[in-house]
Amino acid sequence: MPQNNQADMDMDIANLYREDTYTDRKLGVIRCMTPVTGEGIQDTSRPVLYLGQAEIMTSMGPVPINFEIPAVTLAEAVAGFAATAQQAVERTMQQIQEMRRQQASQLVVAPGMPGLKDGPMPGRGGGKIQMP
Repeated sequence: MPQNNQADMDMDIANLYREDTYTDRKLGVIRCMTPVTGEGIQDTSRPVLYLGQAEIMTSMGPVPINFEIPAVTLAEAVAGFAATAQQAVERTMQQIQEMRRQQASQLVVAPGMPGLKDGPMPGRGGGKIQMP
């Protein structure tokens, strides 16, 4: 690993969290991120974060979905899991559709296509459609 990237690899001691994982073994996982000090003691000046993890099946295979659950307690995070997961799935599906749309619009016409501004005169052959 190059030495010039070492600064990027340093952990931020002021932003440490202890991670606890909870699952019902059916639907998904809730990661409870408890802020801690450099000594490992809970830092009560920062809020506990609840992160949900689920998986959706697509034609390309399983896609992991990660999302933050707005909650103050684990019980609130469990109660809010389904609604927040649904929002994250919808957001992910929109992103996938946008990526597909962008990929489809990336067709490139090779130079030499008749009738194009920078192409040759009509009737002198043409180019092929190429994918970038």
